[in-house]
Amino acid sequence: MQVLYPSDYFKSSTVDEQYAPEAKAFRARGVSVATLKQDMDISTSALVGIEAGEEVIYRGWMLSEAEYSKLQEAIIDSGGRMFTDLSSYLLTHHIPNWYPNLSEYTSETVFFPKNADLERELSSLDWDGYFIKDYVKSLKTSIGSVVTDLSDLPKVVSEMEKYRGSIEGGFSVRKLEDFDSSTEQRYFVINGEAHSASGDPVPPIVSVCASRISSRFFSIDVIARSDGELRVVEIGDGQVSDSVGWDPERLVEVIASGA
Repeated sequence: MQVLYPSDYFKSSTVDEQYAPEAKAFRARGVSVATLKQDMDISTSALVGIEAGEEVIYRGWMLSEAEYSKLQEAIIDSGGRMFTDLSSYLLTHHIPNWYPNLSEYTSETVFFPKNADLERELSSLDWDGYFIKDYVKSLKTSIGSVVTDLSDLPKVVSEMEKYRGSIEGGFSVRKLEDFDSSTEQRYFVINGEAHSASGDPVPPIVSVCASRISSRFFSIDVIARSDGELRVVEIGDGQVSDSVGWDPERLVEVIASGA
């Protein structure tokens, strides 16, 4: 197995603090670490250190469908193969793909195309509040993604386009639930086995997610609702999920266990 990082990761001191220890931990286990010269110009010539016949786990910035497809093609052309293929990447990266498998464990969600009139569409739902995101991410800057007055929707959409660069896929609108933000935990699943940052057994809801999502490497974010029930906040591809709450050596141990 090889682990592939964009070289840009190691140009930022903030990012370097997170990923340099991870790369070091992989090397300590005898796992090769390769680099991608240019994050946004993916080609065979941009890959450094990929050896024929080896599986590659990418650890880097979120990639669009087109970018990930180019990365997979370049790795195949180099003689390697992706640990997570394109279809599995999109299964966990885009919420409409994983939501039907876990709808009873997460907030009610509806989906709309980019050109939808959201104010008109959502007025029929009559929810107390709405969490607006595209197929991948919410708006974490500016005014945020929470909407309680539908007249604020145009501003939220405008800000999403500004700060996200584009709307990926379409719109995902999630019904607000009363969560205790201090309880949120990230878990990782590798080859069907779910793991916690502490090494303790995972909650039953995490095991259910691991059994229902057919991807070799993904993350699960779980949070407690005000009534104490655990809920799934997000599913994400493991390669582009950061190690929030995890010790680098522990995450490397989990990934290496599935190699």
